[in-house]
Amino acid sequence: MRSEQIILDLIVGVAKTDERIRAVLLVGSRANPIVPKDIYQDYDITYFVKDIAPFYNNPAWVEKHFGKPLIMQMPETMRYPVGDGRFNYMMIYPDGVRIDLSFEFKNYIDTGEPAVILLDKDNGKGFLPNLPFPSDRYWHIKPPSPLFFYSCCNNFWWCLNNVARGIARDELPYVMYMLNCVVRSELDDMINYYIGVQYGFNLSTGKNGKYFMKYLPEKLYAQYAATYTGSEYTDIWAAVDTMCNLFHTLAVTVAEYFGFTYRQDEEDGIREYLRMVKEQSIGKYKI
Repeated sequence: MRSEQIILDLIVGVAKTDERIRAVLLVGSRANPIVPKDIYQDYDITYFVKDIAPFYNNPAWVEKHFGKPLIMQMPETMRYPVGDGRFNYMMIYPDGVRIDLSFEFKNYIDTGEPAVILLDKDNGKGFLPNLPFPSDRYWHIKPPSPLFFYSCCNNFWWCLNNVARGIARDELPYVMYMLNCVVRSELDDMINYYIGVQYGFNLSTGKNGKYFMKYLPEKLYAQYAATYTGSEYTDIWAAVDTMCNLFHTLAVTVAEYFGFTYRQDEEDGIREYLRMVKEQSIGKYKI
């Protein structure tokens, strides 16, 4: 696989030889100094151009300068295009390098996300402002307000009723969606609050909690891992029980730290409902 420097030299070199490209910005994980480096990181690149038409849906231009990829995706040509005027080429090359190359015709607005200027032909008077040294502050865990804490708790417990009913009806796809998308989202939020309580709210656990293992105590992370389940309903019920126990531990700790009210009655209510549905389903669908 080509080195980072070789790829960045290629990206900047192409821009230098084309006057239509006025600036080059690196964003994403490679711009974030906190993210551990590895060979699988994307190169999230934006070329800023005054006229986007020559670069819009023109894969031949991209292949001419960067080579033919193993596979390419152009989101703006897909069935649900973004439609904001920019154009993005997402490419994986034979050596495993992935480049997400966007063409943008609007001035860059600094939102606080990590970003590194690789080239600016207009010296701060064009598309790019002067940017601070990149950090991951944009992604830091945010402490919950009382409303956010309660909403997280209530939605976690409430949506488990859908998981139970789905099992009772033998609706496996629905069960998996509710468990792993809806309910897990609330569990992940509570994990973030818990980690913030333990370490301070000046860190990030990464996209979709990919650094949970780094910050959670070994016992709690083992519980979290056990919430991922196979397709047998016996396993799913076990995962639900583990989710409930883990969420309770996290939420009570967070509530005590912030002085929030944890509504134990809501937990007790849904646990009783889960018990009832589980008993009604025994012997019906391999439970």
